[in-house]
Amino acid sequence: MSGHTGLAARKRAAREAAFLRREMAHRSAGSQAEHLTRWIAEHPGLPVAGYMAMRSEIDPAPAMAKASETARVGVPVIEGAGRPLRFREWTPGCELEKGHFGADIPVAGDWIVPRIVILPLVAFDRHGHRLGYGGGFYDRTLELLRAAGPVVAVGFAFAAQETEEIPVEETDQPLDLIITESGIIVPS
Repeated sequence: MSGHTGLAARKRAAREAAFLRREMAHRSAGSQAEHLTRWIAEHPGLPVAGYMAMRSEIDPAPAMAKASETARVGVPVIEGAGRPLRFREWTPGCELEKGHFGADIPVAGDWIVPRIVILPLVAFDRHGHRLGYGGGFYDRTLELLRAAGPVVAVGFAFAAQETEEIPVEETDQPLDLIITESGIIVPS
């Protein structure tokens, strides 16, 4: 088995185990976005990219709504396979439609360039590595945004999604911070 094939199998197994942990955490979740809301409030005015939670993802909407009081907030729009994400401006109560993979996106709105990107994830480790869904959308996007200027990548997840080690490829972009319903983790 080649190194890449082995890495892909390890990522697939890690993804399956993490989905199960996330589903269990989602069922018992109470206040999920308290720490995220407080952290974003410490950075008023910076454009924020959040996401519209799907399935058992932890929901950043309360933090996004609070952020929209002082900053522009966007959500990701997938424009095609192999392309970076773009972020369409979102406001609480705006009209939404289904985008790729069933994620809600605003029907209309300006495009924004975020300086804070809140990322959904399947699993994370304490080194700032993130296991996503496997499409590479956020990795391409973060690489592009970081080349243009400062951006903070914030992984948002349930604490139960933490794992000891995430298999990493060269193209995987690290997280600057991980925020869970239990607190804030600064990668080591």
